[in-house]
Amino acid sequence: MSAAPFLEVRDLHGWYGESHVLHGVDFVVNEGEVVTLLGRNGAGRTSTMRAIIGLIGARKGSIKVRGVETIGLPTHRIARLGLGYCPEERGIFSSLSAEENLILPPTLAAGGMSVEQIYAMFPNLRERATSQGTRLSGGEQQMLAVARILRTGAKLLLLDEISEGLAPVIVQALAAMIRTLRASGYTIVMVEQNFRFAAPLADRFFVMEHGRIVQRFARSELAANMAMLHDFLGV
Repeated sequence: MSAAPFLEVRDLHGWYGESHVLHGVDFVVNEGEVVTLLGRNGAGRTSTMRAIIGLIGARKGSIKVRGVETIGLPTHRIARLGLGYCPEERGIFSSLSAEENLILPPTLAAGGMSVEQIYAMFPNLRERATSQGTRLSGGEQQMLAVARILRTGAKLLLLDEISEGLAPVIVQALAAMIRTLRASGYTIVMVEQNFRFAAPLADRFFVMEHGRIVQRFARSELAANMAMLHDFLGV
């Protein structure tokens, strides 16, 4: 694993209007790592992801992407540093076909996957290329939402609850995708409620509560932290 940090979050505070939702979040993600933010609903995991990409109401602190400070940058400038965000709600355009959804986002950086490479990874999307986006199954929509950011050239992927509500066979396909992307040098930050999905995939885990990180440990320390995780997450 590379020791070079891709993402450095320091003393991050975030607000929605007058609601102070992030209270000094601190973590580092190294290049080529997969990390998972764990926590109960309302712990601040999605707000942290939205703050990283610049979609929260207001933020204060430091967020560096490959050494570039982004705390004062708008979302479109942050994305061009190589970030791709896949939100929980997926954001599939109902008036466009699956392939039109796939090719809609602009190229942000060199090295993005071609449509053919994406279809090789997600054969279901090739079969449904001409189908209206919202006529895809939930699993196919999730694959499309992730595939869309792979085409842009993003190398740091922010994936929010990509396994939620999906059939086990689709969850397995998404896990295989994450392993493939990690082997290809992508850096991934996941928010996951499905601990069984995240546990074998992540290199490190950050547990959030009340808008801050309260525990952190590596995959090799997972067994030793199961009692703590049960207390925090009920797993």
